Amino acid sequence: MGANSLKPGDWQAPVAVAAAVALCAAQYFVWVHAPVELTMGPVQKIFYFHIALAWWALFSFFVVFAAGVGYLARRSPGLDFWAGAAAEVGVLFSGLALVLGMLWGRAAWGVWWTWDPRLTTTLIMWFVYCGYLVLRASGIGGERRALVCAVVGIVAFVDVPLVFLSARMWRSIHPSVLGRQGGGLEPEMLTAMFVCLGAFGLLWLAVTGLRARQMRTAEALDALARENAASFH
Repeated sequence: MGANSLKPGDWQAPVAVAAAVALCAAQYFVWVHAPVELTMGPVQKIFYFHIALAWWALFSFFVVFAAGVGYLARRSPGLDFWAGAAAEVGVLFSGLALVLGMLWGRAAWGVWWTWDPRLTTTLIMWFVYCGYLVLRASGIGGERRALVCAVVGIVAFVDVPLVFLSARMWRSIHPSVLGRQGGGLEPEMLTAMFVCLGAFGLLWLAVTGLRARQMRTAEALDALARENAASFH
């Protein structure tokens, strides 16, 4: 098989399989390899999924930012599709991270929600990118929509560094896993955390790549439909 015989998206199947295997391995590392935390007990294991979802959500929004910059420079539709796909996955991952954080907070702090700087900036970020997705689904079409979304995606990224730095910039009860003094994690816990990060990274790549491919296909079908409609007039 020659190098040119590979179709766009052929890489997604092996990545999806690798993600499934890695996620299964992550279950072992979380529930068996990592010890039970003495204070919180098994509830602490929410942490491994929470942090993986949160970190890859932040990466998703960085991709939206980078793709927006790239689109303004090159006007490549592929970059717009990746921006849209990354935004959708980022909103999903950050939403799940918020839900898991609430479950963890209920066990650790006794409340479902507190207006902690980390939680507040994350919630604002989630709403901002939900608005970005609403804009993408609006009636603006074609290159104009891609151009407007690229600008909005760049501006929206302002909140992302605030989410990352909020626990260090302001007084926060949210734990800092990799702070200056370390996160206080046992080596087995760190291993489980990094395995989860890798597994969710593969999942992110598979899902985002598939969604970007779907967007490209939908755009091609819409263009074909417009051509066929024009030919009848």
